[in-house]
Amino acid sequence: MARINEYQGKALLRENGIAVPEGGPAFCAEEARRIAERIGAPVVLKAQVWVTGRFAKGLIRFAQSPAEAYEKAGALLGRMVNNFPVECLLVEKRLAVAGEYYAGIIISDTRQRPEIIFSAKGGTGIEEIAVKYPGSLARTSVKLSDGFREYHAGNMIRKTGISGAAQRSLADILVKLWKTARRCEARSAEINPILETTEGQFLAADCRITIDDYAVFRHPELGIDIAREFDHPPTELEKIAYDLEKNDYRGTFYFIQLEKCFRKGEKYVGFHGAGGGGSMMSMDAIQRQGYRIANFTDTSGNPPASKVYRAAKIILSQGGIDGYFGSGSGVASQEQVNSARGLVKAFREEALGVPAVVRLGGNMEDEAVGLLTRYTEDLPGAVEGYKKDDPAAFCAKRLDELIGKAARKSKNQKRIEYTSRDLLRHAKVPREFKTLTGRVVFDHDRCASCESKICIASCDCGVLRLNEGLPVLAIPAEKAARGGCTECLACELECWFKGRKGAFVELPIPGLAENESPRQPEQDQGARL
Repeated sequence: MARINEYQGKALLRENGIAVPEGGPAFCAEEARRIAERIGAPVVLKAQVWVTGRFAKGLIRFAQSPAEAYEKAGALLGRMVNNFPVECLLVEKRLAVAGEYYAGIIISDTRQRPEIIFSAKGGTGIEEIAVKYPGSLARTSVKLSDGFREYHAGNMIRKTGISGAAQRSLADILVKLWKTARRCEARSAEINPILETTEGQFLAADCRITIDDYAVFRHPELGIDIAREFDHPPTELEKIAYDLEKNDYRGTFYFIQLEKCFRKGEKYVGFHGAGGGGSMMSMDAIQRQGYRIANFTDTSGNPPASKVYRAAKIILSQGGIDGYFGSGSGVASQEQVNSARGLVKAFREEALGVPAVVRLGGNMEDEAVGLLTRYTEDLPGAVEGYKKDDPAAFCAKRLDELIGKAARKSKNQKRIEYTSRDLLRHAKVPREFKTLTGRVVFDHDRCASCESKICIASCDCGVLRLNEGLPVLAIPAEKAARGGCTECLACELECWFKGRKGAFVELPIPGLAENESPRQPEQDQGARL
Protein backbone atom coordinates (compact mmCIF):
# COMPACT_ATOMS: atom_id res chain seq x y z
CA MET A 1 0.00 0.00 0.00
CA ALA A 2 1.31 3.44 -0.92
CA ARG A 3 1.04 6.01 1.85
CA ILE A 4 0.47 9.73 1.75
CA ASN A 5 1.14 12.31 4.44
CA GLU A 6 -1.53 13.59 6.81
CA TYR A 7 -1.65 17.02 5.16
CA GLN A 8 -2.19 15.37 1.76
CA GLY A 9 -4.92 13.15 3.17
CA LYS A 10 -6.67 16.13 4.71
CA ALA A 11 -6.61 17.90 1.37
CA LEU A 12 -8.53 14.92 -0.06
CA LEU A 13 -11.01 15.04 2.81
CA ARG A 14 -11.51 18.76 2.30
CA GLU A 15 -12.16 18.24 -1.42
CA ASN A 16 -14.90 15.78 -0.52
CA GLY A 17 -16.63 18.08 1.94
CA ILE A 18 -15.15 16.97 5.28
CA ALA A 19 -14.10 19.87 7.51
CA VAL A 20 -10.47 19.94 8.71
CA PRO A 21 -8.70 22.40 11.03
CA GLU A 22 -7.29 25.57 9.49
CA GLY A 23 -3.60 25.28 8.65
CA GLY A 24 -1.08 23.91 6.18
CA PRO A 25 2.28 22.16 5.69
CA ALA A 26 5.55 23.81 6.68
CA PHE A 27 8.96 22.70 5.43
CA CYS A 28 10.96 25.18 7.48
CA ALA A 29 10.54 27.05 10.77
CA GLU A 30 9.82 30.32 8.99
CA GLU A 31 6.90 28.75 7.11
CA ALA A 32 5.54 27.48 10.43
CA ARG A 33 5.72 30.99 11.86
CA ARG A 34 3.88 32.48 8.86
CA ILE A 35 1.08 29.88 9.09
CA ALA A 36 0.69 30.59 12.80
CA GLU A 37 0.47 34.31 12.05
CA ARG A 38 -2.22 33.70 9.45
CA ILE A 39 -4.25 31.56 11.84
CA GLY A 40 -3.93 34.12 14.61
CA ALA A 41 -4.55 31.65 17.42
CA PRO A 42 -2.70 28.89 19.33
CA VAL A 43 -1.51 26.15 16.98
CA VAL A 44 -0.47 22.53 17.03
CA LEU A 45 2.62 21.39 15.11
CA LYS A 46 2.61 17.76 13.93
CA ALA A 47 5.61 16.00 12.41
CA GLN A 48 4.65 14.42 9.09
CA VAL A 49 6.09 10.97 9.72
CA TRP A 50 4.56 7.54 9.18
CA VAL A 51 4.46 6.30 12.75
CA THR A 52 1.71 5.87 15.33
CA GLY A 53 1.64 7.46 18.76
CA ARG A 54 3.24 10.72 17.66
CA PHE A 55 2.17 12.62 20.78
CA ALA A 56 3.80 10.09 23.11
CA LYS A 57 6.97 10.26 21.00
CA GLY A 58 7.15 14.04 21.31
CA LEU A 59 6.36 14.58 17.64
CA ILE A 60 3.37 16.82 18.33
CA ARG A 61 3.96 20.20 19.94
CA PHE A 62 1.75 23.15 20.88
CA ALA A 63 2.52 26.84 20.44
CA GLN A 64 0.72 29.89 21.79
CA SER A 65 2.30 32.41 19.40
CA PRO A 66 4.04 32.62 16.01
CA ALA A 67 7.38 33.09 17.76
CA GLU A 68 6.84 29.92 19.78
CA ALA A 69 5.71 28.10 16.63
CA TYR A 70 9.01 29.09 15.00
CA GLU A 71 10.95 27.76 17.99
CA LYS A 72 9.02 24.48 18.25
CA ALA A 73 9.24 23.91 14.48
CA GLY A 74 13.00 24.31 14.61
CA ALA A 75 13.16 21.63 17.30
CA LEU A 76 11.01 19.18 15.31
CA LEU A 77 12.43 19.64 11.82
CA GLY A 78 15.48 17.48 11.30
CA ARG A 79 14.71 15.23 14.24
CA MET A 80 15.41 11.57 13.40
CA VAL A 81 12.42 9.22 13.26
CA ASN A 82 12.91 5.65 12.00
CA ASN A 83 16.43 6.73 11.02
CA PHE A 84 15.14 9.50 8.75
CA PRO A 85 14.89 13.23 9.46
CA VAL A 86 11.57 15.03 9.87
CA GLU A 87 11.24 17.21 6.76
CA CYS A 88 7.68 18.55 7.04
CA LEU A 89 5.25 19.70 9.72
CA LEU A 90 1.50 20.24 9.63
CA VAL A 91 0.68 23.48 11.43
CA GLU A 92 -2.99 23.75 12.42
CA LYS A 93 -5.27 25.76 14.67
CA ARG A 94 -5.57 24.24 18.12
CA LEU A 95 -9.17 23.41 18.94
CA ALA A 96 -11.10 23.00 22.19
CA VAL A 97 -12.17 19.37 22.42
CA ALA A 98 -15.62 18.24 23.57
CA GLY A 99 -15.53 14.69 22.15
CA GLU A 100 -13.56 12.29 19.97
CA TYR A 101 -14.77 9.59 17.57
CA TYR A 102 -13.20 7.14 15.13
CA ALA A 103 -14.11 6.28 11.53
CA GLY A 104 -12.28 3.90 9.26
CA ILE A 105 -12.60 2.05 5.97
CA ILE A 106 -10.48 -0.98 5.14
CA ILE A 107 -10.50 -3.64 2.44
CA SER A 108 -11.27 -6.88 4.26
CA ASP A 109 -9.32 -9.77 2.73
CA THR A 110 -11.50 -12.32 4.51
CA ARG A 111 -14.80 -10.81 3.38
CA GLN A 112 -13.33 -9.62 0.08
CA ARG A 113 -15.13 -6.30 0.26
CA PRO A 114 -14.78 -2.91 1.97
CA GLU A 115 -15.55 -2.77 5.67
CA ILE A 116 -16.57 0.41 7.50
CA ILE A 117 -15.85 0.82 11.21
CA PHE A 118 -17.14 3.50 13.56
CA SER A 119 -16.37 4.01 17.23
CA ALA A 120 -17.99 6.41 19.68
CA LYS A 121 -14.60 6.61 21.38
CA GLY A 122 -11.67 7.91 19.35
CA GLY A 123 -8.03 8.60 20.04
CA THR A 124 -4.94 6.42 19.98
CA GLY A 125 -5.20 2.68 20.41
CA ILE A 126 -8.47 2.00 18.61
CA GLU A 127 -7.81 -1.76 18.91
CA GLU A 128 -7.60 -1.48 22.69
CA ILE A 129 -10.72 0.72 22.79
CA ALA A 130 -12.64 -1.91 20.83
CA VAL A 131 -11.71 -4.56 23.41
CA LYS A 132 -12.34 -2.37 26.44
CA TYR A 133 -15.56 -0.74 25.16
CA PRO A 134 -17.14 -3.20 22.69
CA GLY A 135 -20.48 -1.40 22.83
CA SER A 136 -18.90 1.73 21.39
CA LEU A 137 -18.00 -0.02 18.14
CA ALA A 138 -20.08 -0.70 15.01
CA ARG A 139 -18.99 -2.15 11.69
CA THR A 140 -20.50 -3.18 8.42
CA SER A 141 -19.31 -4.54 5.08
CA VAL A 142 -20.37 -2.84 1.88
CA LYS A 143 -21.41 -4.28 -1.47
CA LEU A 144 -19.98 -2.04 -4.15
CA SER A 145 -23.16 -2.44 -6.17
CA ASP A 146 -25.22 -1.09 -3.24
CA GLY A 147 -22.87 1.66 -2.12
CA PHE A 148 -22.93 3.32 1.30
CA ARG A 149 -25.60 5.93 2.03
CA GLU A 150 -26.54 8.21 4.89
CA TYR A 151 -29.17 5.86 6.31
CA HIS A 152 -26.55 3.07 6.38
CA ALA A 153 -24.23 5.38 8.30
CA GLY A 154 -27.02 6.56 10.60
CA ASN A 155 -27.95 2.99 11.49
CA MET A 156 -24.34 2.20 12.32
CA ILE A 157 -23.86 5.21 14.54
CA ARG A 158 -27.17 4.69 16.33
CA LYS A 159 -25.92 1.27 17.50
CA THR A 160 -23.20 3.03 19.51
CA GLY A 161 -25.73 5.12 21.43
CA ILE A 162 -25.36 8.40 19.53
CA SER A 163 -28.47 10.21 18.31
CA GLY A 164 -29.77 13.62 17.26
CA ALA A 165 -27.64 16.28 15.60
CA ALA A 166 -24.40 14.50 16.46
CA GLN A 167 -25.61 11.37 14.68
CA ARG A 168 -26.44 13.34 11.53
CA SER A 169 -23.09 15.14 11.50
CA LEU A 170 -21.11 11.94 12.04
CA ALA A 171 -23.14 10.06 9.43
CA ASP A 172 -22.37 12.81 6.92
CA ILE A 173 -18.64 12.48 7.62
CA LEU A 174 -18.80 8.69 7.33
CA VAL A 175 -20.49 8.86 3.91
CA LYS A 176 -18.01 11.46 2.68
CA LEU A 177 -15.10 9.35 3.93
CA TRP A 178 -16.52 6.47 1.87
CA LYS A 179 -16.64 8.71 -1.21
CA THR A 180 -13.06 9.84 -0.58
CA ALA A 181 -11.81 6.28 -0.32
CA ARG A 182 -13.66 5.25 -3.48
CA ARG A 183 -12.38 8.17 -5.54
CA CYS A 184 -8.71 7.67 -4.67
CA GLU A 185 -8.97 3.84 -4.59
CA ALA A 186 -7.72 3.60 -1.02
CA ARG A 187 -6.87 0.32 0.65
CA SER A 188 -7.57 2.02 3.98
CA ALA A 189 -8.80 5.43 5.12
CA GLU A 190 -9.05 6.47 8.76
CA ILE A 191 -10.04 9.60 10.63
CA ASN A 192 -8.82 9.30 14.19
CA PRO A 193 -10.06 11.27 15.85
CA ILE A 194 -13.11 12.91 14.42
CA LEU A 195 -13.06 15.86 16.78
CA GLU A 196 -16.15 17.50 18.23
CA THR A 197 -15.35 21.03 19.38
CA THR A 198 -16.95 22.88 22.27
CA GLU A 199 -18.71 24.96 19.61
CA GLY A 200 -20.41 21.87 18.18
CA GLN A 201 -18.26 21.49 15.03
CA PHE A 202 -17.11 18.10 13.77
CA LEU A 203 -13.69 18.03 12.07
CA ALA A 204 -11.09 15.49 10.96
CA ALA A 205 -8.29 16.13 13.47
CA ASP A 206 -6.04 13.40 12.05
CA CYS A 207 -6.23 11.00 9.12
CA ARG A 208 -4.33 8.15 7.52
CA ILE A 209 -4.94 7.13 3.91
CA THR A 210 -3.13 4.42 1.96
CA ILE A 211 -3.65 3.83 -1.76
CA ASP A 212 -3.78 0.49 -3.53
CA ASP A 213 -0.40 -0.04 -5.20
CA TYR A 214 -2.02 -1.12 -8.45
CA ALA A 215 -4.19 2.00 -8.59
CA VAL A 216 -1.43 4.58 -8.11
CA PHE A 217 -0.83 5.05 -11.84
CA ARG A 218 -4.43 6.20 -12.21
CA HIS A 219 -3.96 8.99 -9.67
CA PRO A 220 -1.02 11.20 -10.65
CA GLU A 221 -2.73 14.04 -8.76
CA LEU A 222 -1.76 12.33 -5.49
CA GLY A 223 1.94 12.84 -6.19
CA ILE A 224 2.92 9.33 -5.09
CA ASP A 225 6.45 8.66 -6.34
CA ILE A 226 6.69 4.99 -5.37
CA ALA A 227 3.80 2.52 -5.34
CA ARG A 228 5.16 0.53 -2.42
CA GLU A 229 4.66 0.54 1.32
CA PHE A 230 7.50 2.30 3.11
CA ASP A 231 7.76 3.48 6.70
CA HIS A 232 9.06 6.84 5.51
CA PRO A 233 8.49 9.21 2.60
CA PRO A 234 10.57 8.02 -0.38
CA THR A 235 14.12 9.31 -0.53
CA GLU A 236 15.70 10.63 -3.72
CA LEU A 237 17.70 7.43 -4.18
CA GLU A 238 14.56 5.33 -3.75
CA LYS A 239 12.79 7.41 -6.38
CA ILE A 240 15.72 6.99 -8.78
CA ALA A 241 15.79 3.23 -8.25
CA TYR A 242 12.02 2.87 -8.63
CA ASP A 243 12.01 4.79 -11.91
CA LEU A 244 14.67 2.44 -13.26
CA GLU A 245 12.78 -0.67 -12.18
CA LYS A 246 9.39 0.35 -13.56
CA ASN A 247 10.89 0.94 -17.01
CA ASP A 248 12.89 -2.31 -17.22
CA TYR A 249 10.94 -5.58 -17.15
CA ARG A 250 14.01 -7.85 -17.01
CA GLY A 251 14.43 -9.35 -13.57
CA THR A 252 13.79 -7.60 -10.27
CA PHE A 253 15.43 -4.55 -8.75
CA TYR A 254 14.18 -3.52 -5.32
CA PHE A 255 15.97 -0.78 -3.36
CA ILE A 256 15.05 0.73 -0.02
CA GLN A 257 17.15 2.85 2.30
CA LEU A 258 17.04 1.67 5.88
CA GLU A 259 19.04 4.60 7.19
CA LYS A 260 19.85 7.92 5.57
CA CYS A 261 22.19 9.91 7.80
CA PHE A 262 25.43 8.18 8.71
CA ARG A 263 29.18 8.69 8.31
CA LYS A 264 32.21 6.62 7.49
CA GLY A 265 33.42 4.70 10.51
CA GLU A 266 29.94 4.13 11.97
CA LYS A 267 29.90 0.53 10.67
CA TYR A 268 27.26 0.85 7.97
CA VAL A 269 27.34 -1.62 5.09
CA GLY A 270 25.76 -1.35 1.65
CA PHE A 271 23.75 -4.54 1.16
CA HIS A 272 23.06 -6.20 -2.19
CA GLY A 273 20.99 -9.38 -2.08
CA ALA A 274 19.37 -11.77 -4.54
CA GLY A 275 16.25 -13.56 -3.36
CA GLY A 276 14.26 -12.78 -0.22
CA GLY A 277 15.09 -15.66 2.13
CA GLY A 278 18.79 -15.80 1.36
CA SER A 279 19.05 -12.03 1.61
CA MET A 280 17.45 -11.99 5.06
CA MET A 281 19.84 -14.70 6.24
CA SER A 282 22.77 -12.75 4.85
CA MET A 283 21.69 -9.51 6.53
CA ASP A 284 21.46 -11.36 9.83
CA ALA A 285 25.00 -12.65 9.28
CA ILE A 286 26.51 -9.20 8.74
CA GLN A 287 24.57 -7.74 11.65
CA ARG A 288 25.99 -10.45 13.92
CA GLN A 289 29.41 -9.05 13.02
CA GLY A 290 28.34 -5.74 14.58
CA TYR A 291 27.40 -3.85 11.39
CA ARG A 292 24.30 -1.91 10.44
CA ILE A 293 22.51 -2.21 7.11
CA ALA A 294 22.36 1.06 5.17
CA ASN A 295 19.98 -0.28 2.52
CA PHE A 296 18.21 -3.38 1.32
CA THR A 297 18.65 -4.20 -2.37
CA ASP A 298 17.41 -7.22 -4.29
CA THR A 299 18.38 -8.03 -7.87
CA SER A 300 16.87 -11.42 -8.62
CA GLY A 301 14.84 -13.14 -11.32
CA ASN A 302 17.90 -13.34 -13.59
CA PRO A 303 18.38 -9.61 -14.25
CA PRO A 304 20.74 -8.36 -16.96
CA ALA A 305 24.20 -7.10 -16.05
CA SER A 306 23.01 -3.55 -16.70
CA LYS A 307 20.41 -3.77 -13.92
CA VAL A 308 22.95 -5.15 -11.42
CA TYR A 309 25.33 -2.35 -12.45
CA ARG A 310 22.75 0.34 -11.77
CA ALA A 311 21.84 -1.23 -8.43
CA ALA A 312 25.50 -1.24 -7.39
CA LYS A 313 25.96 2.38 -8.48
CA ILE A 314 23.01 3.48 -6.37
CA ILE A 315 24.24 1.52 -3.35
CA LEU A 316 27.70 3.08 -3.67
CA SER A 317 26.24 6.57 -4.00
CA GLN A 318 25.31 6.40 -0.31
CA GLY A 319 28.10 8.33 1.30
CA GLY A 320 29.64 6.82 4.39
CA ILE A 321 29.38 3.06 3.94
CA ASP A 322 32.34 1.09 5.30
CA GLY A 323 31.84 -1.95 3.12
CA TYR A 324 29.78 -3.63 0.39
CA PHE A 325 28.16 -6.99 1.12
CA GLY A 326 26.52 -8.99 -1.66
CA SER A 327 24.87 -12.25 -0.71
CA GLY A 328 21.62 -13.96 -1.61
CA SER A 329 20.02 -17.34 -1.94
CA GLY A 330 22.31 -18.90 -4.55
CA VAL A 331 19.49 -19.45 -7.02
CA ALA A 332 20.62 -21.87 -9.73
CA SER A 333 18.62 -20.16 -12.48
CA GLN A 334 20.42 -16.85 -11.98
CA GLU A 335 23.31 -16.36 -14.40
CA GLN A 336 25.83 -15.06 -11.93
CA VAL A 337 28.32 -14.02 -14.58
CA ASN A 338 25.93 -11.20 -15.46
CA SER A 339 25.85 -10.11 -11.83
CA ALA A 340 29.65 -10.19 -11.73
CA ARG A 341 29.99 -8.04 -14.85
CA GLY A 342 27.54 -5.47 -13.50
CA LEU A 343 29.43 -5.27 -10.23
CA VAL A 344 32.82 -4.99 -11.93
CA LYS A 345 31.70 -2.11 -14.13
CA ALA A 346 30.20 -0.25 -11.16
CA PHE A 347 33.18 -0.91 -8.88
CA ARG A 348 35.63 0.26 -11.52
CA GLU A 349 33.70 3.41 -12.43
CA GLU A 350 33.49 4.34 -8.76
CA ALA A 351 37.12 3.33 -8.11
CA LEU A 352 35.76 1.31 -5.20
CA GLY A 353 37.44 2.53 -2.03
CA VAL A 354 35.81 0.21 0.52
CA PRO A 355 36.12 -3.57 0.88
CA ALA A 356 33.52 -5.71 -0.88
CA VAL A 357 32.60 -9.33 -0.31
CA VAL A 358 30.18 -10.84 -2.82
CA ARG A 359 28.67 -14.33 -2.67
CA LEU A 360 27.76 -15.26 -6.25
CA GLY A 361 26.17 -18.64 -5.71
CA GLY A 362 24.32 -20.23 -8.58
CA ASN A 363 24.61 -20.86 -12.30
CA MET A 364 28.07 -20.07 -13.76
CA GLU A 365 29.39 -19.24 -10.29
CA ASP A 366 32.96 -20.36 -11.06
CA GLU A 367 33.26 -18.02 -14.03
CA ALA A 368 31.50 -15.23 -12.13
CA VAL A 369 33.80 -15.37 -9.10
CA GLY A 370 36.88 -15.56 -11.32
CA LEU A 371 35.78 -12.53 -13.34
CA LEU A 372 34.89 -10.51 -10.26
CA THR A 373 38.18 -11.03 -8.49
CA ARG A 374 40.42 -10.86 -11.56
CA TYR A 375 38.98 -7.61 -12.91
CA THR A 376 39.02 -5.74 -9.59
CA GLU A 377 42.55 -6.53 -8.41
CA ASP A 378 43.80 -2.97 -8.99
CA LEU A 379 41.00 -1.24 -7.07
CA PRO A 380 41.76 0.63 -3.83
CA GLY A 381 39.16 -1.46 -1.99
CA ALA A 382 39.70 -5.21 -1.68
CA VAL A 383 37.12 -7.37 -3.48
CA GLU A 384 36.51 -11.04 -2.72
CA GLY A 385 34.06 -13.39 -4.41
CA TYR A 386 32.54 -16.56 -2.99
CA LYS A 387 30.19 -19.33 -4.12
CA LYS A 388 26.97 -20.93 -2.88
CA ASP A 389 28.79 -23.45 -0.67
CA ASP A 390 30.50 -20.62 1.22
CA PRO A 391 28.19 -19.82 4.16
CA ALA A 392 26.86 -16.29 4.51
CA ALA A 393 28.30 -16.20 8.05
CA PHE A 394 31.80 -16.89 6.70
CA CYS A 395 31.43 -14.21 4.03
CA ALA A 396 30.27 -11.69 6.62
CA LYS A 397 33.28 -12.49 8.80
CA ARG A 398 35.59 -11.99 5.82
CA LEU A 399 34.09 -8.55 5.17
CA ASP A 400 34.64 -7.63 8.82
CA GLU A 401 38.29 -8.68 8.55
CA LEU A 402 38.79 -6.71 5.31
CA ILE A 403 37.18 -3.59 6.81
CA GLY A 404 39.50 -3.92 9.80
CA LYS A 405 42.53 -4.13 7.51
CA ALA A 406 41.35 -1.16 5.44
CA ALA A 407 40.97 0.98 8.55
CA ARG A 408 44.61 0.36 9.42
CA LYS A 409 45.89 1.37 5.98
CA SER A 410 46.94 4.85 4.93
CA LYS A 411 44.03 7.05 3.88
CA ASN A 412 46.04 8.33 0.90
CA GLN A 413 45.34 5.35 -1.32
CA LYS A 414 45.96 5.77 -5.01
CA ARG A 415 42.88 5.82 -7.17
CA ILE A 416 42.93 3.79 -10.34
CA GLU A 417 43.64 5.84 -13.43
CA TYR A 418 41.06 4.13 -15.61
CA THR A 419 37.50 5.04 -16.23
CA SER A 420 36.00 3.62 -19.40
CA ARG A 421 33.81 6.72 -19.51
CA ASP A 422 36.82 8.63 -20.85
CA LEU A 423 36.15 6.90 -24.14
CA LEU A 424 33.22 9.26 -24.71
CA ARG A 425 35.59 12.21 -24.50
CA HIS A 426 38.54 10.90 -26.45
CA ALA A 427 37.18 8.51 -29.08
CA LYS A 428 38.57 9.61 -32.43
CA VAL A 429 36.24 7.56 -34.64
CA PRO A 430 33.18 6.80 -32.45
CA ARG A 431 30.50 4.40 -33.63
CA GLU A 432 27.46 3.54 -31.55
CA PHE A 433 24.14 1.71 -31.37
CA LYS A 434 21.25 1.94 -28.94
CA THR A 435 20.27 -0.75 -26.49
CA LEU A 436 17.07 -1.14 -24.47
CA THR A 437 18.25 1.19 -21.70
CA GLY A 438 21.48 2.76 -23.00
CA ARG A 439 23.96 2.64 -25.85
CA VAL A 440 27.20 0.90 -26.85
CA VAL A 441 30.05 3.05 -28.19
CA PHE A 442 33.15 1.82 -30.04
CA ASP A 443 36.26 3.80 -30.93
CA HIS A 444 36.97 2.37 -34.37
CA ASP A 445 40.38 4.03 -34.39
CA ARG A 446 41.39 1.75 -31.54
CA CYS A 447 39.42 -1.19 -32.92
CA ALA A 448 41.44 -1.07 -36.14
CA SER A 449 44.66 -1.80 -34.26
CA CYS A 450 43.15 -4.45 -31.98
CA GLU A 451 44.50 -7.95 -32.59
CA SER A 452 42.23 -9.95 -30.28
CA LYS A 453 38.83 -8.70 -31.54
CA ILE A 454 37.70 -9.96 -28.16
CA CYS A 455 34.43 -8.00 -28.32
CA ILE A 456 33.13 -10.35 -31.01
CA ALA A 457 34.04 -13.55 -29.18
CA SER A 458 32.70 -12.32 -25.83
CA CYS A 459 29.36 -11.01 -27.09
CA ASP A 460 26.91 -13.35 -25.35
CA CYS A 461 23.92 -12.37 -27.47
CA GLY A 462 25.74 -12.47 -30.81
CA VAL A 463 24.78 -8.98 -31.96
CA LEU A 464 28.27 -8.09 -33.22
CA ARG A 465 30.26 -9.19 -36.26
CA LEU A 466 33.43 -8.06 -38.01
CA ASN A 467 33.34 -5.95 -41.15
CA GLU A 468 36.76 -5.14 -42.59
CA GLY A 469 38.27 -5.77 -39.17
CA LEU A 470 35.88 -3.51 -37.28
CA PRO A 471 32.96 -4.45 -34.98
CA VAL A 472 29.54 -3.72 -36.48
CA LEU A 473 26.00 -4.80 -35.69
CA ALA A 474 25.02 -8.24 -36.91
CA ILE A 475 21.31 -7.49 -36.41
CA PRO A 476 19.16 -4.49 -37.35
CA ALA A 477 19.68 -1.49 -35.08
CA GLU A 478 15.96 -1.47 -34.23
CA LYS A 479 16.19 -5.03 -32.93
CA ALA A 480 19.23 -4.21 -30.81
CA ALA A 481 17.34 -1.29 -29.28
CA ARG A 482 14.33 -3.46 -28.46
CA GLY A 483 16.42 -5.88 -26.39
CA GLY A 484 18.38 -7.81 -28.99
CA CYS A 485 21.46 -6.55 -27.17
CA THR A 486 21.04 -7.96 -23.66
CA GLU A 487 23.42 -5.41 -22.13
CA CYS A 488 25.68 -8.17 -20.80
CA LEU A 489 28.61 -5.68 -20.64
CA ALA A 490 31.05 -8.33 -21.90
CA CYS A 491 32.23 -6.23 -24.84
CA GLU A 492 33.35 -3.36 -22.60
CA LEU A 493 35.02 -5.41 -19.87
CA GLU A 494 36.80 -7.88 -22.14
CA CYS A 495 37.90 -5.08 -24.46
CA TRP A 496 39.41 -3.23 -21.55
CA PHE A 497 41.41 -6.16 -20.23
CA LYS A 498 42.13 -8.11 -23.41
CA GLY A 499 41.69 -5.60 -26.21
CA ARG A 500 42.47 -1.96 -26.98
CA LYS A 501 40.10 -0.29 -24.49
CA GLY A 502 37.85 0.85 -27.30
CA ALA A 503 34.36 -0.15 -26.08
CA PHE A 504 32.02 1.50 -23.59
CA VAL A 505 28.45 0.68 -22.59
CA GLU A 506 26.67 3.82 -21.43
CA LEU A 507 23.85 3.10 -18.97
CA PRO A 508 22.32 6.36 -17.71
CA ILE A 509 20.83 6.60 -14.24
CA PRO A 510 18.61 9.69 -14.42
CA GLY A 511 18.87 11.78 -11.28
CA LEU A 512 22.12 10.26 -10.03
CA ALA A 513 24.54 13.14 -10.49
CA GLU A 514 27.65 11.00 -10.15
CA ASN A 515 26.53 8.96 -13.14
CA GLU A 516 26.10 11.79 -15.61
CA SER A 517 28.25 10.88 -18.59
CA PRO A 518 30.21 13.51 -20.47
CA ARG A 519 28.62 14.46 -23.75
CA GLN A 520 30.45 15.22 -26.94
CA PRO A 521 29.80 18.38 -28.95
CA GLU A 522 26.93 17.95 -31.39
CA GLN A 523 29.23 17.91 -34.40
CA ASP A 524 31.30 15.09 -32.89
CA GLN A 525 28.46 12.71 -32.07
CA GLY A 526 29.32 9.13 -32.94
CA ALA A 527 28.08 7.58 -36.17
CA ARG A 528 25.78 4.57 -36.08
CA LEU A 529 27.20 1.10 -36.48
